[in-house]
Amino acid sequence: MKRKIVLLGATGSIGTQALEVVRAHPNRFEMQVLTAATNAELLIQQALEFRPQAVVITDEGKYAEVKAALTGTSIEVLAGSAALEEVVQYDGVGLVISALVGSAGLRPTIAAIKAGKDIALANKETLVVGGQLVMELVSKHGVNLLPVDSEHSAIFQCLVGESNNPIERVYLTASGGPFRGKDRAYLASVSHEQALCHPNWVMGAKITIDSATLMNKGLEVIEAKWLFGLEARQIDVVVHPQSAVHSLVQFEDGSIKAQLGPADMRLPIQYALTYPNRVGNNFKRFNFADFPSLTFEQPDTDTFRNLALAYRALELGGNVPCILNAANEEVVAAFLKGGVGFLQMSDIIEETMATVGHIAKPSLDDYLRTDRESRAIAKALVIKNKTYII
Repeated sequence: MKRKIVLLGATGSIGTQALEVVRAHPNRFEMQVLTAATNAELLIQQALEFRPQAVVITDEGKYAEVKAALTGTSIEVLAGSAALEEVVQYDGVGLVISALVGSAGLRPTIAAIKAGKDIALANKETLVVGGQLVMELVSKHGVNLLPVDSEHSAIFQCLVGESNNPIERVYLTASGGPFRGKDRAYLASVSHEQALCHPNWVMGAKITIDSATLMNKGLEVIEAKWLFGLEARQIDVVVHPQSAVHSLVQFEDGSIKAQLGPADMRLPIQYALTYPNRVGNNFKRFNFADFPSLTFEQPDTDTFRNLALAYRALELGGNVPCILNAANEEVVAAFLKGGVGFLQMSDIIEETMATVGHIAKPSLDDYLRTDRESRAIAKALVIKNKTYII
């Protein structure tokens, strides 16, 4: 039987690549629901190709456009963010791919888990914001939580067959982004256009900026803690400019396993969709001749302070990672509009973390309130500090 899939975030970078995987295996998968935030045009094209049971456009102002385009089909058209929590609970859904951007992924992912649906998680912010709550629900409802991020998929693959062997340490690899090796004087005047030029990966704007600031790696450190039950001291980041080794696991005997492959997100996406099986494809194969040397170095956390801030948030725990994430989303949005400097993003995040109250054991409502408060403070700091404006 075909596996029925709900794809949250169908028009983004991960979503469109997930549909490439589905397109390559029409006998294995069926798209039951497709969702998009604002890209109505692409959502309509996808719906007409894949003929899902329903589509959701969360921008309610685009509902009429999508509805008119799909009139005459059997596709149900829904609008608004609340609809995301509804569609993940549909009967017959075998897997929910959470490829939303930012903390918007938390509530629909929780709804899917409570409904007993397996999750392919590409939305790391879900675990950054509410990792303890989410993992408790995963355990309670007995669902599979399958990582899609290339780094976490690599760790997950290295752990297959190692259930009785404790992890000593994991190493998350980072490309270093477009500004690897640059100093603070250089970074003080970089533009968002420069920051969007990632050397190895093709990704959405927000995650590309996060890669340039090393915040993406910081969020992945927090995600790894929850996915694999680790302490902060067990998670290291190493800069690996070639992006050939996607992450490594060291066991208590000192042995290290690594997962290698091309810089192609379709590979971890397909593994999450087909787990525990591996399925053939015609994707580009890894060629060692293309990589005569593989290098590794320590990240510069004095210059790229976001990684250090993420470790601090992880160590403080509670709602602090939620504060970190909310502030980061706001400053990245401001940076993309030219309203904040590259280096000042870290300053605002740090000040927001120091301002919002710490809650040691937050509930879902606590997380949501923390998210709102942190965003308001970060936005105010962008506006208030005129020296941030470029």
